[in-house]
Amino acid sequence: MSRLEELRLMAKVARMYYDRGIRQQEITERLNIHQSKVSRLLKRARQADIVRISVTTPAGSFPDLEDALEATFHLKQSVVIDSDGGEERIVRDLGAAAAYYVETTVKQNMVIGISSWSRSLFAMVETLHPSDCGHGGKVVQILGGVGNASTQYQATLLAQRMASLIGASPVLLQAPGVVGSAEAKSVLVRDPAVKEASKLFKKLDVALVGIGSLEPSSLLASSGNIFSSQEREELSRQGAVGDICFQFINKDGAPIDSPLMRRVIGIDLATLKRAHRVVGIAGGAQKIPAILAALKGGWIHVLITDRNTAERLIALERESGTSDRIPITSPRKIGRAPAS
Repeated sequence: MSRLEELRLMAKVARMYYDRGIRQQEITERLNIHQSKVSRLLKRARQADIVRISVTTPAGSFPDLEDALEATFHLKQSVVIDSDGGEERIVRDLGAAAAYYVETTVKQNMVIGISSWSRSLFAMVETLHPSDCGHGGKVVQILGGVGNASTQYQATLLAQRMASLIGASPVLLQAPGVVGSAEAKSVLVRDPAVKEASKLFKKLDVALVGIGSLEPSSLLASSGNIFSSQEREELSRQGAVGDICFQFINKDGAPIDSPLMRRVIGIDLATLKRAHRVVGIAGGAQKIPAILAALKGGWIHVLITDRNTAERLIALERESGTSDRIPITSPRKIGRAPAS
């Protein structure tokens, strides 16, 4: 076959496949050539510029920025949304993006962990469409959801509502997120209902978490599940910049070992890291130090955030002169923990 005849055949096969939508098997039958040859011709048509494939990026999506986040912080995936409004708008938009992520990635029979007291997670559940994507699975609270009566129902509803929307069963962690003492925690964690939820922490397929700054949100503050201003000041003096499930970390992502952590009822960072996929949902200028710390520590595999935050995270990491994760060694201690 001459070069011209070969090019003509390439063009014909390419037009049949790309323009007319004819399957390769049918092309094989029509042209009486082997299917492997059809595949080779299509590949060579692209190499010869007979076929040029272009992807048009829709407005409001940022694939280059997502690629940069994934490369810079070694993420499995990132989702960057276009949200130029205030804090409340960012929360709503993050929730909508997280809902779509859940609808398209959750599979049946999964064990899904969900944190409490995150406004972005509340917004996510409000946006979820009913489906059976999680049929046969469980949605387990991974942070205590008991709090002041005016807000407690929200944390309970979070897991229950999500479970009902995806066809899963809810497993509630029926305890406060923060208790008054390590002794009180030791009593509560022996409760059968608390133990039932805690046993699932090591079996998580997906964990959905917010990333908190040192200053609590209005929702968290109203729940009563917070440390006092003096305790937060002590955490700040020791380098804490934010938390995941009330487990505080410093700017490099290293966990801070404090007696305060002995009062938290929920998943710890070491157990969280064992989850197959940890999805962090957070954005806004106030959260940037905490999000950056979570990324540096390698505590999350997927980040859902807004464009401005993503750009700032990448810029800060480049300014620091490194794009590698800082390895986590031992926690930074801020005092002797009481015996549990």
